[in-house]
Amino acid sequence: MLIEVLIGLVVGGAVLLLVLRRRSHVLKTEDGWWGVGPEPDGEQDTTIHPFKVTTSDAELEDLHRRIDQTRPVPSLEDSQFHYGFNSEYLSKVVSYWRNDFDWRRQVDRLNQYPHFKTNIEGIDVHYVHVKPKRVPEGTDPIPLIMVHGWPGSFYEFYGTIPLLTEPSDPQALVFEVVCPSIPGYGYSEAPHKKGFTSVCAARIFHKLMKRLGFQQFYAHGGDWGWLVTTNMAQLEPKIVKGLHVNFAPPSKPGLSITLSILLGRHFPKLFGFTSADLERLYPCVQKLFVESIKETGYMHIQATKPDTAGRGLNDSPVGLAAYILEKFSTWTSHDFRNLEDGGLTRKFSLDDLLTNVMIYWTSGCIVPSMRFYKENFSRLGSPHTKIPVTVPTGYACFPNELMHTPKLWVQQKFHNLLTYSQMARGGHFAAMEEPQLMVEDINKFIKKVEMKSQ
Repeated sequence: MLIEVLIGLVVGGAVLLLVLRRRSHVLKTEDGWWGVGPEPDGEQDTTIHPFKVTTSDAELEDLHRRIDQTRPVPSLEDSQFHYGFNSEYLSKVVSYWRNDFDWRRQVDRLNQYPHFKTNIEGIDVHYVHVKPKRVPEGTDPIPLIMVHGWPGSFYEFYGTIPLLTEPSDPQALVFEVVCPSIPGYGYSEAPHKKGFTSVCAARIFHKLMKRLGFQQFYAHGGDWGWLVTTNMAQLEPKIVKGLHVNFAPPSKPGLSITLSILLGRHFPKLFGFTSADLERLYPCVQKLFVESIKETGYMHIQATKPDTAGRGLNDSPVGLAAYILEKFSTWTSHDFRNLEDGGLTRKFSLDDLLTNVMIYWTSGCIVPSMRFYKENFSRLGSPHTKIPVTVPTGYACFPNELMHTPKLWVQQKFHNLLTYSQMARGGHFAAMEEPQLMVEDINKFIKKVEMKSQ
């Protein structure tokens, strides 16, 4: 009898432990209200409204007037992009913006896909929703939400959308794509209250996808989109069928990561390090420290006093362009700092770069987009940092990403890592820079998930 009781206690304890561990892998959250004033009584409006990007003569005249009144500052001799955006090249970009860039044509390009807005938790959430025109007989399109970061926008995915929804390869998957703007970015209304974090954005995007009728879907994200979609997977792991990311800095360096840093150079096989890992992780310590100082100044400003710096950028289109486009240079490749033009048009067109800037300028969203850093960095010990991701995950490791994350490190957070792809080329804005490579990796990952679920 005693043995049976002991066995029962052991089995019961094991079951309880499994249940508690499973529960600990689910992130908890409560509904919020981000509109002006207190939350009103009664049911909220859940209507979905079509939306179009528009412009006007007055908007363009104001932009041109501000550009014409800019006060140029000469760059230091032989400084390239090492002091920030080179002033001589900035003058050329501004001249193109003022005299040749056709914002009305770009507005038409933005409107080539259907836009919508719907009110969630008191704020209007903007999104692009593209359904495929043709789907192979006997199949359904695969729903995919794609979330951008800073200083990007939903426009980052305009190169991937046609490849996902209208693939030329008959073996490729066909997707139904939703690209929302994070609240406070682009055409999504900014929160009117403090405390809007990545978890809040994740909760809102879950509500959006449910409102669109999706019971399950895949998610992709880079930059802040990585964290928002990660939180989505933590909040409702049964609804997020799979998660694909191209940015995954370690959220909580543990013993295994620390040991891999200390010993990985001498015992790479012990930690599964590849030659690419060694090349990215082990320049001299001084170089790593200096690089960190060089490239994280913006983060400290935005995580502490975003409204101060943001106010100046909100008033000056030239200042805004310099601030944003400098990131599209350096974050695409650190080597671009050695070039007079920052290598901007080696990977992007000026039309695409300025279209992204214009989304920030015309919506006046630079300040609330910067506040997202303060809200998240003020809560570094939040529960989501301690909770692993258990949904199937794919990681695209682009060689010029800001931070290199070896497979071992990715697995510390993403316990069900199905694919880890060393990409041939590309940097931080990978979806915009290398849309074909990104789509190929998304296909590879989701095909693997679908195969396992059959």
